[in-house]
Amino acid sequence: MAEEKDASEHELEQLQFKVIILGDGAVGKTSIAMRHTENTFSNVYKQTIGLDFYLKRLALPGDVQVALQLWDIGGQTIGGKMLKNYIFGAHAVLLVYDITNYESFQNLEDWLRLVQRTFGDSKLPYIGLCGNKCDMNHLRTVKAAKHKQFADENDMKSFTMSAKTGDRGTTDQMLS
Repeated sequence: MAEEKDASEHELEQLQFKVIILGDGAVGKTSIAMRHTENTFSNVYKQTIGLDFYLKRLALPGDVQVALQLWDIGGQTIGGKMLKNYIFGAHAVLLVYDITNYESFQNLEDWLRLVQRTFGDSKLPYIGLCGNKCDMNHLRTVKAAKHKQFADENDMKSFTMSAKTGDRGTTDQMLS
């Protein structure tokens, strides 16, 4: 009996976390997912149709294994019938905009409302605000104060990053 207990003490705990990446097309959602899971970046833009999945496995202290599922949702699908099904059950949502594209920032209201409607009276998942393309700060159209105000008003963690250069700020802390 003691041998069985010893064996079970060394079993790995396996967890899965579903993270949805939302935002307008061409803001860098796929690049963020690729940077985080594969540490790569492609200069070639390829529109995501529907959704793509990315997986990152993490080993945490205490024999805990985490499968981090990144759901990269195509930005053109805000009115899509399947979108609520993709979002439902998420542990976290990353709302992404391009700091050089003010319209992508304005449209975050619609993306956030969609998440809120999807969860209804249920507890909302963790929601993070990400301003992508900080390597192009000289072309910034969304002021840092606007970014902070939106995050504060909606009780979100917020940060900027560059999927291109790998400057991730607090992204690893949020996704890992």
